[in-house]
Amino acid sequence: MGQVATAGDRRFGYVYESTTAAKGEIEVENWATWKTRRDGSGRANEFDFRHEIEYGVTDRLQAAIYVADWKVSEERPIYKATAFELIYNMTNPVTDLLGSALYGEVKLGDQQFKLEGKLLLQKNFGPIVMAYNAGIEAEWEGERFGHYEERSGEFMESFGVSYQVSPHFLLGGEFLHEVGFDEWQEAGDPVIYAGPNASFRFDRFFVTTTAMVQVTAVKDEPDFQLRTIFGMHF
Repeated sequence: MGQVATAGDRRFGYVYESTTAAKGEIEVENWATWKTRRDGSGRANEFDFRHEIEYGVTDRLQAAIYVADWKVSEERPIYKATAFELIYNMTNPVTDLLGSALYGEVKLGDQQFKLEGKLLLQKNFGPIVMAYNAGIEAEWEGERFGHYEERSGEFMESFGVSYQVSPHFLLGGEFLHEVGFDEWQEAGDPVIYAGPNASFRFDRFFVTTTAMVQVTAVKDEPDFQLRTIFGMHF
């Protein structure tokens, strides 16, 4: 098993890499996601925001807290949840046959509780990085904290490719596939997104943006998503 590679700046907006932050490293990330879809009255828009702090506990274990997930819908801000995340790196994407990591997340809000687990795979070929995620999410929802009347699940997988054009600019694409399960019984219509991404690096700062278009025809899901992540590491 090779030495674990450091996480560095994010290459993807929706796909997680298997590498983790070096021990003692701190990274602050601010996410903004615009989602839009057609509804009966025209076009509905939603803006989601996340404020995240990551910390390298060891050279293999990374912890993070989502200080706040919130959204702006119908012109008013709504707090969604706060979450805690762990990523444990198992193998190195450069020196091993395949890089791998385990991802776990617990999210708690005043009207929701979520558990999520993922397997993260990655392989580096010089300036080219390929990454794949597969995971399961369980969610409980209700009108108030601790009283959850609805439950659902979701299977998700994503794939991304990124090419380092220069030390300061990376270009690639991402693919996202999701299937929901109402009450863990009936599967919903699968939804698939695909689109390009770009990442810019400036010393301790980075900006990564991904545009995703729905290539299926699921009416209740966004037709288009645009996610931008601003990060700074110490």
